[in-house]
Amino acid sequence: MMPSPYEETTRLHAPTQPWDKGYLVREGHEIYYEQIGIEDGTPVIFLHGGPGAGCSAAHRRLFDPLKYRALLFDQRGCGRSRPYASIKDNSTDKLVEDIEALRLHLGLGKVILFGGSWGSTLALCYGLKYPENVAGFVLRGIFLGTQAEIDWFLYDMGRFFPEAHQAFVNYLPKAEQGDILKAYLSRLTGLSSSDAIMAAKQWASYENSCATLAAQKRGAGEGAIAIALIEAHYFAYNCFMEDGYILDNLHKISHLPSVIVNGRHDVICPPFTAHALHHKWGAKSTLHLIDDAGHSAFESGMLPALLNGLDQVSQRASSR
Repeated sequence: MMPSPYEETTRLHAPTQPWDKGYLVREGHEIYYEQIGIEDGTPVIFLHGGPGAGCSAAHRRLFDPLKYRALLFDQRGCGRSRPYASIKDNSTDKLVEDIEALRLHLGLGKVILFGGSWGSTLALCYGLKYPENVAGFVLRGIFLGTQAEIDWFLYDMGRFFPEAHQAFVNYLPKAEQGDILKAYLSRLTGLSSSDAIMAAKQWASYENSCATLAAQKRGAGEGAIAIALIEAHYFAYNCFMEDGYILDNLHKISHLPSVIVNGRHDVICPPFTAHALHHKWGAKSTLHLIDDAGHSAFESGMLPALLNGLDQVSQRASSR
């Protein structure tokens, strides 16, 4: 039997509560944020996945509260941010500017960016826009926002999880199965709330089923609407960036230290993307491919690599 993706939680730091939390209002969005750890600790910004997911109490436990001052926030339309599941004024550039606004609002100075999956994309995009504000990167499950990766998620991931993909596609009428993204987006943004909820559950169930090394049939949960709608919205606009944008501009941040962690059996974000990023980054990059892991940060082997990687980036950044 494969291990549960949460068996490694014993390696996480003890549960902690925020010492500061609030909302930052920007362009009609109220962005929820919280800070944990110590005020004079090394600043880290945690960037959740999706787009459309949100932060959880488990994410706080990634950070040693005696070393780090960690900022966690729910991106536009996600989690505790308001309005919930909103795609109005919701784009990659807007999220990058939200990070910068939060950094300035909280007086963080140079920060380490810690992001997984879509969070890795957002971390890299912020770094390319504001390299002078970044001390280093800890990145997991690399996604670079390219059309090939979007097509992989929608069509080719089914080569490894055919039953999950079949359910994902068969939810749609046969006449609409040739353009999965268009068909789902029309339901998620349509006038029928019941159709939107059902489509969102199908979308989130498909993604959840492919997220761990052992395929699991897990419930979509109440976050399904935000995950499905915001993800489909970003995919429809090619993640609001030119194809190849991140790798084409990587020279702007390749002088900064990075630790890249990817499950060797990650089907959502296959490891060849992490390898390509590492190869182009050069000497300042360290790559860890975890043999017994898929996409989830909480699978066996992932947590030690991430937690140790954060300490390594912090040390390397402080010695520069």
